[in-house]
Amino acid sequence: MNITFYGAAQTVTGSCTLLECAGTRFLVDCGLPQGADEKKLGTDFQFNPEQIDFILLTHAHIDHSGRIPMMVREGFHGAVHSTSATEDLCSIMLADSGHIQEMEAEWANRKRRRDGEREIEPIYTVDDAKRAMEYFIPHEYGQEFNLTDSIRVTFTDAGHILGSSSIRVRMKEGSEERTIVFSGDIGNTDQPIINDPVLLDDADFVVMESTYGDRQHPIPDHTTQRENTIARSAQLADIIETTFKRGGNVIIPSFAVGRTQELLYLIRHIIDNNMIPSIRTIPVFLDSPLAIEATRIFSRNIEGYFDEDAMRIIEAGDNPLRFPSLTMSVTSDESKKINEFTESCVIISASGMCEAGRIKHHLKHNLWSPKNTVLFSGYQAKGTLGRSILDGAKKVKIFSDHIEVKAQITRLMGISGHADRGGLIKWISNFSNQLRQVFVIHGDERVSQHFAGLLCHSLGLPAWAPSVTESFDLLGSEFPQAEEMSIWIQTQQELKSSIYELDQVYQETVQILERMKKHAQQIMEEEDTKGALRLSRAMERMCESIEELNAHWNLHNGN
Repeated sequence: MNITFYGAAQTVTGSCTLLECAGTRFLVDCGLPQGADEKKLGTDFQFNPEQIDFILLTHAHIDHSGRIPMMVREGFHGAVHSTSATEDLCSIMLADSGHIQEMEAEWANRKRRRDGEREIEPIYTVDDAKRAMEYFIPHEYGQEFNLTDSIRVTFTDAGHILGSSSIRVRMKEGSEERTIVFSGDIGNTDQPIINDPVLLDDADFVVMESTYGDRQHPIPDHTTQRENTIARSAQLADIIETTFKRGGNVIIPSFAVGRTQELLYLIRHIIDNNMIPSIRTIPVFLDSPLAIEATRIFSRNIEGYFDEDAMRIIEAGDNPLRFPSLTMSVTSDESKKINEFTESCVIISASGMCEAGRIKHHLKHNLWSPKNTVLFSGYQAKGTLGRSILDGAKKVKIFSDHIEVKAQITRLMGISGHADRGGLIKWISNFSNQLRQVFVIHGDERVSQHFAGLLCHSLGLPAWAPSVTESFDLLGSEFPQAEEMSIWIQTQQELKSSIYELDQVYQETVQILERMKKHAQQIMEEEDTKGALRLSRAMERMCESIEELNAHWNLHNGN
């Protein structure tokens, strides 16, 4: 009876854990590593997909589900077990991810064709994603089912996004039995629409996330979900009213699943309760095909997923995510017409970090005007366009244009889909029996190690932050224990490492520039016209990259 960690181990994305019991091999999650994690982990499997019997899926986010089409493409023939809402969301999210893989491969192949290099294939396609959906088997919360005679499984509500789950697995090998709970992503409390996380109390082993294991959300002034909705709606209403009075638009980069639906819910609350008496109509454009499809899925997955306040709206015969002034823009022509709209409006569009999609067009048309507001409602990762704007960049590069940032930049506070450190501690502290081990995953190296040490030395729980490919015998009696490490010590180590990496990159960049200048001198001496054109274009691209870097760091005009 073994457990091996193949993803989200001292990293944030790419969740993938292998369990082996009584001759059965199955995964809990099979996510796609993203951003820096992709460079660290890669996307290839370190096991044979043909030898995997089942997949248990905690929820639909791509960092948990995104490699399932790869599994099918590479020979997996088992079942994928999830909640029914997760199955519905995966049907659109995996297809969208497949489209992105195809587009990225095509972009890379254009360059490869120019350079005479062999073309690459996408890691999977839209068709692969659609074929993967044939393997899904849906389940409801709280209903135990048998994977095999030796393995029983139960999904419980994790309160993170629609259909998200913690998973309890009861395993038997010979005369030995073990219960292991996978937290999935543990949700924040008092979120609109969905229920709070269900607290579990019985396990031998726990595999838990630590995304926000080093931070606390701002302390709310409310004590109930309804008060929370009122407070967030009031903040959003104030932003809309202030912007509309200036004659501007409110542009909201938003994640298609979860955050977009929360925003629609809050705007409906504003309208229903006439929270902006000075504004008769609030035109709202939802400009994201994926978000539109996700909203439709939210609207039909109700029983067992929505909280009491959302259910009251439904029981009154209304849809909590719809209102008369909402326009859904599906086609590209419909999207373009939004910029011809002459009245003030709210535009909700993807992607949430402004890295791709239609939001970039809306930013290009609205960032330059001080009348407008760009409202961030979710986490902005390092190196993204959204992070640059939120950090105060004076200019940003969108497509091939440098755009001045004159719009008001703000963020909607108090919205987070993840439990903070206090929420994580509350969740793990509910286990009443003596845990044999807590495996801390789904956090970067600094945070996961810190949180594991916190569990060990402050709560007295046996805990360890495993590394990628680390494996453990669950029938064993001894497991490693985390050391107590302060965030400051770990942050210092990370900073020293970053300084070293920065110096290395600087030296390499200087060498590249010197080689370019030396090559230019040689070309001029040889009067090589074609070579001169190629090198000139390369230098132009290099200058654009440096200018974009300067814009990200507010270095234009000496700032």
